[in-house]
Amino acid sequence: MTRDAVLLMAYGGPTSLDQVEAYYTDIRRGVAPPPELLEELLGRYRAIGGASPLSAIVQRQRAALEAELAELTGIGTPLPVFAGMRHIAPRIATIVEEMARDGIERFVAIALAPQRSSNGIGYRRAVEAGLAAIGAGAPRAVFVDSWHDEPRFIEALALATHEAILRCEHPADARLMFTAHSLPARVVAEGDAYPAEIATTARLVAERLGIGRFEHCFQSAGRTAEPWLGPDLRDELRRLATEGVREVVVSPVGFVAEHLEVLYDIDIEAQAVARDVGLRLERARSMNDDPTFISALAEVAVHALAVEPAEPSPEPAGAVR
Repeated sequence: MTRDAVLLMAYGGPTSLDQVEAYYTDIRRGVAPPPELLEELLGRYRAIGGASPLSAIVQRQRAALEAELAELTGIGTPLPVFAGMRHIAPRIATIVEEMARDGIERFVAIALAPQRSSNGIGYRRAVEAGLAAIGAGAPRAVFVDSWHDEPRFIEALALATHEAILRCEHPADARLMFTAHSLPARVVAEGDAYPAEIATTARLVAERLGIGRFEHCFQSAGRTAEPWLGPDLRDELRRLATEGVREVVVSPVGFVAEHLEVLYDIDIEAQAVARDVGLRLERARSMNDDPTFISALAEVAVHALAVEPAEPSPEPAGAVR
Protein backbone atom coordinates (compact mmCIF):
# COMPACT_ATOMS: atom_id res chain seq x y z
CA MET A 1 0.00 0.00 0.00
CA THR A 2 1.09 3.54 -0.74
CA ARG A 3 2.01 5.41 2.44
CA ASP A 4 -0.11 8.56 2.45
CA ALA A 5 -0.09 11.74 4.52
CA VAL A 6 -1.66 15.19 4.73
CA LEU A 7 0.19 18.50 4.57
CA LEU A 8 -1.50 21.60 5.98
CA MET A 9 -0.04 24.87 4.71
CA ALA A 10 -0.42 28.36 6.14
CA TYR A 11 1.21 31.78 5.97
CA GLY A 12 2.64 31.41 9.45
CA GLY A 13 3.25 34.32 11.77
CA PRO A 14 6.03 35.78 13.93
CA THR A 15 6.10 34.30 17.40
CA SER A 16 8.01 37.26 18.83
CA LEU A 17 8.60 40.89 17.92
CA ASP A 18 12.19 40.23 16.88
CA GLN A 19 10.91 37.98 14.07
CA VAL A 20 8.60 40.59 12.55
CA GLU A 21 11.15 42.28 10.27
CA ALA A 22 12.40 39.03 8.72
CA TYR A 23 8.84 37.76 8.35
CA TYR A 24 7.68 40.96 6.66
CA THR A 25 10.75 40.99 4.41
CA ASP A 26 9.95 37.45 3.31
CA ILE A 27 6.38 38.43 2.44
CA ARG A 28 7.80 41.32 0.41
CA ARG A 29 9.93 38.85 -1.60
CA GLY A 30 13.17 39.80 0.09
CA VAL A 31 12.66 43.57 0.07
CA ALA A 32 13.06 45.02 3.56
CA PRO A 33 10.14 47.22 4.66
CA PRO A 34 10.70 50.97 5.10
CA PRO A 35 11.34 51.87 8.77
CA GLU A 36 7.99 53.65 9.17
CA LEU A 37 6.08 50.66 7.77
CA LEU A 38 7.99 48.25 9.99
CA GLU A 39 7.29 50.34 13.07
CA GLU A 40 3.60 50.45 12.23
CA LEU A 41 3.50 46.66 11.88
CA LEU A 42 5.40 46.22 15.14
CA GLY A 43 2.79 48.43 16.80
CA ARG A 44 0.03 46.18 15.53
CA TYR A 45 1.73 43.09 16.89
CA ARG A 46 2.29 44.82 20.22
CA ALA A 47 -1.43 45.59 20.32
CA ILE A 48 -2.32 41.88 20.06
CA GLY A 49 0.21 40.77 22.65
CA GLY A 50 3.54 40.86 20.83
CA ALA A 51 3.18 37.83 18.58
CA SER A 52 0.90 36.03 16.16
CA PRO A 53 -0.89 32.91 17.45
CA LEU A 54 -1.25 31.54 13.92
CA SER A 55 1.63 29.06 13.84
CA ALA A 56 0.59 27.59 17.21
CA ILE A 57 -3.04 27.34 16.08
CA VAL A 58 -2.01 25.53 12.89
CA GLN A 59 -0.15 22.99 15.00
CA ARG A 60 -3.33 22.45 17.03
CA GLN A 61 -5.26 22.03 13.79
CA ARG A 62 -2.66 19.51 12.63
CA ALA A 63 -2.95 17.42 15.79
CA ALA A 64 -6.76 17.59 15.78
CA LEU A 65 -6.93 16.56 12.12
CA GLU A 66 -4.61 13.62 12.67
CA ALA A 67 -6.84 12.43 15.53
CA GLU A 68 -9.98 12.96 13.45
CA LEU A 69 -8.57 10.95 10.55
CA ALA A 70 -7.60 8.13 12.89
CA GLU A 71 -11.13 8.02 14.33
CA LEU A 72 -12.68 8.27 10.88
CA THR A 73 -10.92 5.13 9.66
CA GLY A 74 -10.86 3.32 13.00
CA ILE A 75 -7.43 1.79 12.39
CA GLY A 76 -5.11 3.85 14.53
CA THR A 77 -3.29 6.66 12.73
CA PRO A 78 -3.37 5.78 9.03
CA LEU A 79 -2.74 9.32 7.80
CA PRO A 80 -0.01 11.31 9.53
CA VAL A 81 -0.57 15.05 9.28
CA PHE A 82 2.23 17.57 8.83
CA ALA A 83 2.14 21.37 8.86
CA GLY A 84 4.38 23.83 7.05
CA MET A 85 4.47 27.62 6.85
CA ARG A 86 5.01 29.79 3.83
CA HIS A 87 6.88 32.72 5.35
CA ILE A 88 8.40 31.41 8.57
CA ALA A 89 9.78 28.18 10.02
CA PRO A 90 8.91 25.39 9.77
CA ARG A 91 8.94 26.04 6.02
CA ILE A 92 6.74 24.08 3.66
CA ALA A 93 9.68 22.85 1.58
CA THR A 94 11.49 21.67 4.72
CA ILE A 95 8.41 19.71 5.85
CA VAL A 96 8.10 18.08 2.41
CA GLU A 97 11.68 16.84 2.77
CA GLU A 98 10.86 15.58 6.27
CA MET A 99 7.89 13.63 4.92
CA ALA A 100 10.13 11.98 2.34
CA ARG A 101 12.57 10.92 5.06
CA ASP A 102 9.63 9.44 6.96
CA GLY A 103 8.75 7.26 3.99
CA ILE A 104 5.70 9.16 2.78
CA GLU A 105 4.99 8.29 -0.85
CA ARG A 106 1.93 10.45 -1.53
CA PHE A 107 0.40 13.40 0.31
CA VAL A 108 -2.53 15.73 -0.09
CA ALA A 109 -1.50 19.40 0.20
CA ILE A 110 -4.19 21.65 1.68
CA ALA A 111 -3.66 25.40 2.00
CA LEU A 112 -5.57 26.77 4.99
CA ALA A 113 -7.16 29.32 2.68
CA PRO A 114 -10.54 27.91 1.59
CA GLN A 115 -11.07 30.06 -1.49
CA ARG A 116 -8.86 29.64 -4.54
CA SER A 117 -6.78 32.65 -5.55
CA SER A 118 -3.74 33.52 -7.62
CA ASN A 119 -1.98 34.16 -4.31
CA GLY A 120 -2.24 30.44 -3.60
CA ILE A 121 0.33 29.60 -6.25
CA GLY A 122 2.96 30.40 -3.63
CA TYR A 123 1.96 27.30 -1.67
CA ARG A 124 2.29 25.09 -4.71
CA ARG A 125 5.70 26.53 -5.52
CA ALA A 126 6.88 25.91 -1.96
CA VAL A 127 5.83 22.26 -2.23
CA GLU A 128 7.49 21.90 -5.61
CA ALA A 129 10.70 23.39 -4.21
CA GLY A 130 10.74 20.71 -1.54
CA LEU A 131 10.11 17.97 -4.10
CA ALA A 132 12.84 19.29 -6.37
CA ALA A 133 15.31 19.26 -3.48
CA ILE A 134 14.52 15.58 -2.89
CA GLY A 135 14.90 14.62 -6.53
CA ALA A 136 14.36 11.00 -7.58
CA GLY A 137 11.97 9.10 -5.36
CA ALA A 138 10.19 12.21 -4.08
CA PRO A 139 6.64 11.68 -2.81
CA ARG A 140 3.74 12.63 -5.06
CA ALA A 141 1.72 15.72 -4.18
CA VAL A 142 -2.05 15.89 -4.62
CA PHE A 143 -3.06 19.56 -4.49
CA VAL A 144 -6.45 20.77 -3.24
CA ASP A 145 -7.09 24.02 -5.08
CA SER A 146 -10.29 25.05 -3.29
CA TRP A 147 -12.66 23.88 -0.58
CA HIS A 148 -14.77 27.02 -0.22
CA ASP A 149 -18.08 25.15 -0.44
CA GLU A 150 -17.27 22.00 1.55
CA PRO A 151 -20.53 21.25 3.45
CA ARG A 152 -18.98 20.69 6.87
CA PHE A 153 -16.95 23.90 6.50
CA ILE A 154 -20.14 25.81 5.71
CA GLU A 155 -21.79 24.19 8.73
CA ALA A 156 -18.93 25.21 11.01
CA LEU A 157 -19.03 28.81 9.76
CA ALA A 158 -22.81 28.93 10.15
CA LEU A 159 -22.62 27.72 13.76
CA ALA A 160 -20.02 30.34 14.68
CA THR A 161 -21.96 33.08 12.88
CA HIS A 162 -25.22 32.10 14.57
CA GLU A 163 -23.56 32.30 17.98
CA ALA A 164 -22.40 35.85 17.20
CA ILE A 165 -25.87 36.87 16.04
CA LEU A 166 -27.39 35.61 19.30
CA ARG A 167 -24.98 37.83 21.26
CA CYS A 168 -26.63 40.91 19.75
CA GLU A 169 -29.23 42.81 21.73
CA HIS A 170 -31.67 42.61 18.82
CA PRO A 171 -30.57 39.56 16.76
CA ALA A 172 -33.36 39.87 14.20
CA ASP A 173 -32.24 43.40 13.30
CA ALA A 174 -28.49 42.78 13.22
CA ARG A 175 -26.84 43.14 9.81
CA LEU A 176 -24.60 40.28 8.67
CA MET A 177 -21.30 41.14 6.98
CA PHE A 178 -18.90 38.51 5.61
CA THR A 179 -15.25 39.46 5.16
CA ALA A 180 -12.14 38.12 3.46
CA HIS A 181 -8.62 39.36 2.80
CA SER A 182 -8.44 41.82 -0.07
CA LEU A 183 -6.29 41.21 -3.14
CA PRO A 184 -5.15 43.60 -5.88
CA ALA A 185 -8.19 44.45 -8.02
CA ARG A 186 -6.37 43.39 -11.17
CA VAL A 187 -7.01 39.75 -10.26
CA VAL A 188 -10.59 40.20 -11.48
CA ALA A 189 -9.42 41.19 -14.96
CA GLU A 190 -7.03 38.24 -14.88
CA GLY A 191 -9.92 35.87 -14.26
CA ASP A 192 -9.15 35.01 -10.65
CA ALA A 193 -11.89 32.90 -9.03
CA TYR A 194 -11.29 34.37 -5.58
CA PRO A 195 -14.03 37.07 -5.48
CA ALA A 196 -16.65 34.65 -6.81
CA GLU A 197 -15.68 31.93 -4.33
CA ILE A 198 -15.81 34.38 -1.42
CA ALA A 199 -19.32 35.35 -2.56
CA THR A 200 -20.31 31.68 -2.79
CA THR A 201 -19.05 30.87 0.71
CA ALA A 202 -20.96 33.86 2.10
CA ARG A 203 -24.16 32.91 0.27
CA LEU A 204 -24.02 29.28 1.42
CA VAL A 205 -23.55 30.30 5.07
CA ALA A 206 -26.40 32.81 4.86
CA GLU A 207 -28.67 30.24 3.23
CA ARG A 208 -27.91 27.72 5.97
CA LEU A 209 -28.87 30.37 8.53
CA GLY A 210 -32.02 31.32 6.62
CA ILE A 211 -30.81 34.90 6.23
CA GLY A 212 -31.79 36.69 3.05
CA ARG A 213 -30.11 40.03 3.63
CA PHE A 214 -26.36 40.02 4.02
CA GLU A 215 -23.28 41.58 2.49
CA HIS A 216 -19.67 40.68 1.93
CA CYS A 217 -16.66 42.94 1.78
CA PHE A 218 -12.89 42.87 2.02
CA GLN A 219 -10.30 43.89 4.58
CA SER A 220 -6.57 44.15 5.22
CA ALA A 221 -5.66 45.59 1.80
CA GLY A 222 -1.95 45.92 1.14
CA ARG A 223 -0.02 49.18 1.20
CA THR A 224 0.54 49.57 -2.53
CA ALA A 225 -0.47 52.23 -5.04
CA GLU A 226 -2.65 49.92 -7.13
CA PRO A 227 -6.38 49.46 -6.37
CA TRP A 228 -7.42 46.57 -4.13
CA LEU A 229 -10.67 44.62 -3.98
CA GLY A 230 -13.46 46.37 -2.09
CA PRO A 231 -15.60 47.55 -0.56
CA ASP A 232 -13.49 47.84 2.57
CA LEU A 233 -14.93 46.65 5.89
CA ARG A 234 -14.36 49.99 7.62
CA ASP A 235 -16.16 51.90 4.86
CA GLU A 236 -19.04 49.44 5.01
CA LEU A 237 -19.41 49.96 8.75
CA ARG A 238 -19.68 53.70 8.19
CA ARG A 239 -22.27 53.14 5.47
CA LEU A 240 -24.39 50.84 7.62
CA ALA A 241 -24.43 53.43 10.39
CA THR A 242 -25.83 56.06 8.00
CA GLU A 243 -28.60 53.60 7.09
CA GLY A 244 -29.70 53.34 10.70
CA VAL A 245 -28.16 49.95 11.45
CA ARG A 246 -27.14 49.65 15.09
CA GLU A 247 -25.71 46.12 15.32
CA VAL A 248 -23.53 44.25 12.86
CA VAL A 249 -22.10 40.73 12.89
CA VAL A 250 -18.80 40.30 11.08
CA SER A 251 -18.06 36.75 9.94
CA PRO A 252 -14.52 36.43 8.49
CA VAL A 253 -15.16 33.54 6.10
CA GLY A 254 -11.86 34.01 4.30
CA PHE A 255 -9.83 33.13 7.41
CA VAL A 256 -9.80 29.87 9.38
CA ALA A 257 -7.62 30.88 12.34
CA GLU A 258 -6.92 33.87 14.52
CA HIS A 259 -4.01 36.00 13.39
CA LEU A 260 -3.17 39.67 12.88
CA GLU A 261 -5.87 40.28 10.27
CA VAL A 262 -8.52 39.07 12.69
CA LEU A 263 -7.16 40.14 16.07
CA TYR A 264 -6.08 43.61 14.95
CA ASP A 265 -7.88 44.50 11.72
CA ILE A 266 -11.29 43.39 13.03
CA ASP A 267 -11.08 43.25 16.82
CA ILE A 268 -9.19 46.54 17.22
CA GLU A 269 -9.31 48.63 14.04
CA ALA A 270 -12.84 47.79 12.81
CA GLN A 271 -14.15 47.86 16.37
CA ALA A 272 -12.81 51.40 16.76
CA VAL A 273 -14.62 52.48 13.59
CA ALA A 274 -17.81 50.81 14.81
CA ARG A 275 -17.66 52.65 18.13
CA ASP A 276 -17.03 55.96 16.37
CA VAL A 277 -20.19 55.60 14.26
CA GLY A 278 -22.39 54.16 17.01
CA LEU A 279 -22.41 50.51 15.90
CA ARG A 280 -22.17 47.42 18.06
CA LEU A 281 -19.89 44.92 16.30
CA GLU A 282 -19.88 41.23 17.14
CA ARG A 283 -17.30 39.01 15.43
CA ALA A 284 -17.96 35.35 14.73
CA ARG A 285 -15.32 33.24 16.43
CA SER A 286 -12.48 31.86 14.34
CA MET A 287 -12.53 28.22 13.26
CA ASN A 288 -9.15 27.35 14.85
CA ASP A 289 -9.50 23.71 15.99
CA ASP A 290 -13.30 23.71 16.16
CA PRO A 291 -14.40 20.03 15.85
CA THR A 292 -16.84 20.64 13.00
CA PHE A 293 -14.20 22.54 11.08
CA ILE A 294 -11.63 19.80 11.67
CA SER A 295 -14.11 17.23 10.35
CA ALA A 296 -14.44 19.41 7.24
CA LEU A 297 -10.68 19.26 6.69
CA ALA A 298 -10.83 15.49 7.13
CA GLU A 299 -13.50 15.23 4.44
CA VAL A 300 -11.40 17.37 2.10
CA ALA A 301 -8.31 15.22 2.65
CA VAL A 302 -10.05 11.86 2.34
CA HIS A 303 -11.88 12.90 -0.82
CA ALA A 304 -8.69 14.20 -2.45
CA LEU A 305 -6.86 10.93 -1.83
CA ALA A 306 -9.83 8.85 -2.96
CA VAL A 307 -10.16 10.52 -6.35
CA GLU A 308 -6.41 10.52 -7.03
CA PRO A 309 -5.17 7.00 -7.89
CA ALA A 310 -2.46 5.72 -5.57
CA GLU A 311 -0.66 4.29 -8.59
CA PRO A 312 -0.89 6.91 -11.37
CA SER A 313 -0.09 6.28 -15.00
CA PRO A 314 3.53 7.07 -15.90
CA GLU A 315 4.35 10.75 -16.17
CA PRO A 316 7.36 12.64 -17.46
CA ALA A 317 10.19 12.90 -14.96
CA GLY A 318 9.73 15.76 -12.55
CA ALA A 319 6.00 16.19 -13.26
CA VAL A 320 3.94 17.30 -10.28
CA ARG A 321 0.17 17.31 -10.13
